[in-house]
Amino acid sequence: MKRRDFLKVGGAGLAAGAVAAPAVAQSMPELKWRLTASWPKSLDTLYGGCEYFCKRVAEITDNRFQIQPFAAGEIVPGLQVLDAVSNGTVEMGNTALYYYWGKNPAFTFGTSLPFGLNTRQHISWLLFGGGQDLLNDLLKEYNACGIPTGSTGAQMGGWYRKEIKTVEDLKGLKFRVGGFAGTIIARVGGVPQQLAAGDIYPALEKGTIDAAEWVGPYDDEKLGFVKVAKFYYYPGWWEGTGQGHNVINLDKWNALPKTYQVAIDTASRDSYTWVTGKYDYVNPPALKRLVVAGAQLRPFPQEVLEACYNAANEIYADLSKTNPHFNKLYASLTSYRNESLAWMQVAELSFDSFMMRMRTRS
Repeated sequence: MKRRDFLKVGGAGLAAGAVAAPAVAQSMPELKWRLTASWPKSLDTLYGGCEYFCKRVAEITDNRFQIQPFAAGEIVPGLQVLDAVSNGTVEMGNTALYYYWGKNPAFTFGTSLPFGLNTRQHISWLLFGGGQDLLNDLLKEYNACGIPTGSTGAQMGGWYRKEIKTVEDLKGLKFRVGGFAGTIIARVGGVPQQLAAGDIYPALEKGTIDAAEWVGPYDDEKLGFVKVAKFYYYPGWWEGTGQGHNVINLDKWNALPKTYQVAIDTASRDSYTWVTGKYDYVNPPALKRLVVAGAQLRPFPQEVLEACYNAANEIYADLSKTNPHFNKLYASLTSYRNESLAWMQVAELSFDSFMMRMRTRS
């Protein structure tokens, strides 16, 4: 074939393709959905991820499928997202599944099992280890299904008015902590409180609570915690990751054209990269600013970590005997975790440890 003839054929093929794509899009229905989030607009990475997701769905569907995001409190309070999705108040929401551990403790696996997995391990287990399938078996009982979206990465251990030197210092401590971790805090003598993001600062300022955790430096700086509590502890052992989910009303999901289901799935995965990547970029400078503002960084003492670890394992053993969903998810996660940690010790840990030692020599 001559080059001139090839260009004619190629040009015709490209032109046909250019016409065909909009034709497919135009055959799809125009839909408008609402998404209610657990996050206030001030948290521009968590709520910003919702805005990014909605924008991506519109772009992928040539604006024929539009989803409008709403911040916590605009339709329902931040901790009632799953209820709103389940009963059809909205078509979908963005939330942390561990907020609903009171409905079933197994929901904690959707966000982070205390002393569970880190960010990379968790998304790997959800997508390839069967974790999300098991979570959707649970969500089905609430007329919903879920797709992982952005993760915060490993979180900090929170802000305290006093130093935590021993396990005794946790006794009677009124501590805002998200999700299932409160059961462990209670087992070692603390008094867990679950509050939405916008309610934490005034409670800490007034002394209604003694300590609070949220996510990490970037969000904690925005929420102003350094102004009312100076001791900033790490690591957040209850959240080696902070995995978010898009939860969708099951009836609405099943009624969607396959193309729109794919658009939601694709945009959710894009949002994972956007949210997780942004947190990794904005947290380091935010931590420096917090230290300048008076934050006193403290590692949790080994004694405290081990006491909480032991308490967690006791609770997991008890729940595995009585809760079928918890038992299946825990068995799946721990089996994967053991294999993954052995591998990460060889590659990731050795590389990271070396680079951290060399950091000051560069």
